[in-house]
Amino acid sequence: MKGRVWIADFIFTSCAGTCPGMSAKTTLLQQRLPAEIPLVSISVDPKRDTPPVLAEYALRYAAQPGRWFFLTGPSEEIRRVAQQGFHLGMEEGGSPEEPIIHSVRFVLVDREGMIRGYYDSTEPARFEKLIRDAGTL
Repeated sequence: MKGRVWIADFIFTSCAGTCPGMSAKTTLLQQRLPAEIPLVSISVDPKRDTPPVLAEYALRYAAQPGRWFFLTGPSEEIRRVAQQGFHLGMEEGGSPEEPIIHSVRFVLVDREGMIRGYYDSTEPARFEKLIRDAGTL
């Protein structure tokens, strides 16, 4: 993603809590932002979210191939990326609806790979600010 403005979030496909809303908002980002801005959703549940499961999830949310990417990997690497790379919380042991606790924020990353902002996906005003800020970058 070096050299590109992009937006990241952390989700998992079996989530019955905040993830469906975040993914619905990412669908809106596809519609409202220039096509040059990639979207990256990183699964916090790599045991269940295999590449075929993520591909099916992408279809459910009308993810544009080559624009909205779904990533997975070893659990410890995902935890490291979330906590050390993006400075976001992530922990197992939540509620039955959301057994993996993770941030509900979108992260805006600039062309140099620097985090430019965090945007709570549950707050409409913050979502609109993300769209404005991404367009400005």
